[in-house]
Amino acid sequence: MPVFQQSALNTTALIVPDLYVQIVPPQSLLLNGVPTDVLGVVGTASWGPVGEPVIIGSMSDYAANFGAVMPRKYDMGTQVATAVQQGAGNFRCVRVTDGTDSAASLAILNGVTFTAVYTGSLGNQITVTFSAGSAASSWRLTVALPGLSPEVFDNITGTGAAFWENLVNAVNDGNGVLRGPSHLITASAGAMTAVPVSGTFSFSSGTPGTDGASNILSATLVGSDTLPRQGMYALRGQSCAIALLADSDDPTQWGVQTAFGISEGVYMILTGPAGDNIANAVTVKAEAGIDSYAAKLMFGDWIYWSDQANAITRLVSPQGFVAGRLANLSPEQSSLNKPLYGVIGSQKSGQPGGSTVTTYASADLEVLLSSGIDVIANPQPGGNYWGVRGGHNSSSNAAINGDNYTRLTNYIAYTLSAGMGAYVGQLVNETLFQNIRGTLLAFLNGLLAQGMLGSADGSLPFAVACDAANNPQSRTALGYVQADVQVRYQAINEKFIVNVQGGQTVQVSVQTLPAT
Repeated sequence: MPVFQQSALNTTALIVPDLYVQIVPPQSLLLNGVPTDVLGVVGTASWGPVGEPVIIGSMSDYAANFGAVMPRKYDMGTQVATAVQQGAGNFRCVRVTDGTDSAASLAILNGVTFTAVYTGSLGNQITVTFSAGSAASSWRLTVALPGLSPEVFDNITGTGAAFWENLVNAVNDGNGVLRGPSHLITASAGAMTAVPVSGTFSFSSGTPGTDGASNILSATLVGSDTLPRQGMYALRGQSCAIALLADSDDPTQWGVQTAFGISEGVYMILTGPAGDNIANAVTVKAEAGIDSYAAKLMFGDWIYWSDQANAITRLVSPQGFVAGRLANLSPEQSSLNKPLYGVIGSQKSGQPGGSTVTTYASADLEVLLSSGIDVIANPQPGGNYWGVRGGHNSSSNAAINGDNYTRLTNYIAYTLSAGMGAYVGQLVNETLFQNIRGTLLAFLNGLLAQGMLGSADGSLPFAVACDAANNPQSRTALGYVQADVQVRYQAINEKFIVNVQGGQTVQVSVQTLPAT
């Protein structure tokens, strides 16, 4: 009584009388949506791998992988911190340098040289401590970096060159099954004749490490698309729904960011330079040729933000605030009229307690929004709080210029891309058509049930066609199968009109509601 997987047995050519069991998998796939909260951030840092995406879930994760927030332009930690304040918690962070970055190192007793595993100034805070080991006639090496758990290499034995060789091997290869290689330093042998001495040695007294952040340009953040990829291009294949290049305010680099957003299905958050004026912003955007749903351009009215890590108030790009808020919204939602947290002022409005209290006039907002430029402002339609004033991308097409169009379109498209490929290689027949329709309708009905799709009149906001009508024999004979999907999104209430008629002569019609 053999058991077979479906399609592994030719059921029209059986000879032996027997029971044949075929395991038939479910015919209709169920699609689970791709994440829409993954935020890619590219910028400088004082520690960590260069050009390598790192998963970050919180500021403590960021500090462990890249060091502290640095009070300078192009700092990656600043953008992560402002995004975290909006509720974002799923990052892919890529560190960039200008090529001058170096790793801190320290030579001890001419017996060994320790080098920080990453470049950057944070490595200057590493300390190594020699002390007596747990076993007799052995030594213990403790490697410490503030904010991280110390690494302890115990029971290192030997004398003369043998000791230093054992020490180097312990640091580089691990010291037993419970203590793997160091994640903070590497070791290389020196003359290996000195006698070890108890004490703590600081990398600050050796050759200092540098961040390579002094000569960063927007083009550095964009990086290169050749292997190994650097900068923005290191985010390829990372499933980012939203991405930003920290403080990248060079309009000559907006075009490549937009093209990347289209190719990867990423909503790119761009920014103008700090202190920009409206007329210049409109002119520069037009000259840059940015007119796409894949990019959201924020006006260069930068934000005053309280940097708790450095105990100062700083002027920072609006990108992190906007990207973090979008990452914390369902994809059918708009950033319009949603509160932003951590904003204490802007260049136009000034800092709290200052003399500047200017707000945007309707004419100002009309020029910006009609040109595809959004802005963070206070007040909002819902009250006196900071928020995104338009909820628009950079497209001039009113049908597709909402945040919701970009994010929901990418969500649906990349969900289908991730799941529908299972039907490739199957036989083309009515059963295949039914299964494809079933999968697509189940996914869309799920969006409808969760309120991500809907309609003002209650009608079904989607339709799926996959049958012989749109798959004629002349096409299927060549291996083509086509499914046509139509989805109508819910509009965003942007212009709310309330008509009020008042006066002594107004005739009021009273409607009596039926009792419930």
